[in-house]
Amino acid sequence: MTPAAVRALTVVSADGSRLHVEVHGPDDAPAVVLAHGWTCSTAFWAAQIQGLAADHRVIAYDQRGHGRSPVSAVCSTDALADDLEAVLEATLATGEKAVIAGHSMGGMTVLAAAARPKLREHAAAVLLCSTGSSRLVAESTVVPIRPGRLRTWLTRHILGARAPLGPVTPVAKKILRYATMGAGSAPHLVESCARIVHACPRRVRHSWSQVLDRLDLDHGVRELTVPTAVVVGTGDRLTPPVHAHRIAAALPHSLGVTELPGLGHMTPVEAPDLVTGRIRELVTTYTQLKEGA
Repeated sequence: MTPAAVRALTVVSADGSRLHVEVHGPDDAPAVVLAHGWTCSTAFWAAQIQGLAADHRVIAYDQRGHGRSPVSAVCSTDALADDLEAVLEATLATGEKAVIAGHSMGGMTVLAAAARPKLREHAAAVLLCSTGSSRLVAESTVVPIRPGRLRTWLTRHILGARAPLGPVTPVAKKILRYATMGAGSAPHLVESCARIVHACPRRVRHSWSQVLDRLDLDHGVRELTVPTAVVVGTGDRLTPPVHAHRIAAALPHSLGVTELPGLGHMTPVEAPDLVTGRIRELVTTYTQLKEGA
């Protein structure tokens, strides 16, 4: 369960879309901004909020159409970048630096905003968890057959399915664990992720699946000039390690890739202490450095 926010606010993006934003922790503490992935919500970051809020100001927001942010007619990577800029402007003081962590589509949000003025003003360092910048469908291994047209076609239709996910049943949890988590994931973690994902409206899930299918943010990787660390599970079927290594190789200021053996796509949930610890390291190394410069 996500800790109660110190304060909640509604931020209005460039096209008028309204975003639910939560702020946890002391107002004068170093800032961390968390951007969740496709079909998730601020609840996905519960462990990081719990682990950081005592001595950090943790800002988490629901992507448009997810969680408590209303559905928007506009679904695009530019809209994601607009939303992140709006959140940064609304929650951080002029020139204030933060560590920004993005998981999956949240990482893609950071890449989409890499050249935006607000990200360059406010980002001290970035953590990209289980994400990619292009070729998501072609390189996904959710369908366990050889790469090629058939696998790409099947993957596109599975990830882009319009059918409702329905209730969280034992079968649903097995499917979700196979697709998104490591085989050894604890049942309570699988249950938690399933409830978050199943809560996403099917219209939103389908609309954003189309955006991810067409994703091409390789230019954003090259424009992300702040120190950036990358985390990936070796068992990630949605964004396999090839994505993490390609991103790290193209980043102007790469801090390298941390591979988590046997873990899947949901790394902040599957390895909460490691992800939280990595965020802490980035805050200590880069936010304090910026403030003291």
